[in-house]
Amino acid sequence: MSKKIISDETRNILLKKVEEFNQNELTKYNSFKIEIRGKFIYLKLNGEPRCRLKYDGEINSLGFAIYKYSSGAYDPEEFFFPGMGYVNGTIEGAMKASLEVYPV
Repeated sequence: MSKKIISDETRNILLKKVEEFNQNELTKYNSFKIEIRGKFIYLKLNGEPRCRLKYDGEINSLGFAIYKYSSGAYDPEEFFFPGMGYVNGTIEGAMKASLEVYPV
């Protein structure tokens, strides 16, 4: 059995941050969800992809890649988009940035 890249403790912290953001920033009809695969954390809003975060051992230093509907892929090289100023390595910053790119 292989070791998890993102521990259960870190996963629970991320889930709590997303839940708090949903309660404080969104309506009950909209909510972010995360899906974790390996070292990647996929953020979806109402089932639609928004961005992908890369975990390298620090929960407040996550790599960021915006989802581009034009290509159907995540682009870690895209640095010029509305909301880029929110990208600060945190999951909260990623959610704020993605809401600027793709408003609800």
